[in-house]
Amino acid sequence: QVQLVESGGGLVQPGGSLRLSCAASGFMFSSFTMDWYRLAPGKERELVAGITSLSGTTSFVDSVKGRFTISRDNASNMVNLQMNSLKPEDTAVYYCYVPQLRLWGQGTQVTVSS
Repeated sequence: QVQLVESGGGLVQPGGSLRLSCAASGFMFSSFTMDWYRLAPGKERELVAGITSLSGTTSFVDSVKGRFTISRDNASNMVNLQMNSLKPEDTAVYYCYVPQLRLWGQGTQVTVSS
């Protein structure tokens, strides 16, 4: 079954950290670029970070540069998003996405609040 399953969301105080994981199955994970998107209430969906398949080149939206890192483990078909120094404006549902397959995960809620 072709799917993406996110985990690791939750409630964290400003300045805290969370690590999101996305488990992929049903396709040749190592061959595809993997992205993380987020959708906050009242805002448009935003591409947060991406990592390419071969070189592992990473990219980030300006608002998270220096705070978030993205990594992948092709042996275990996982992509991770490490989020540090979290801010209330990072509150959103975070989604894993495979652009070449137009495949979305179900999302995981991240809430940054004191």
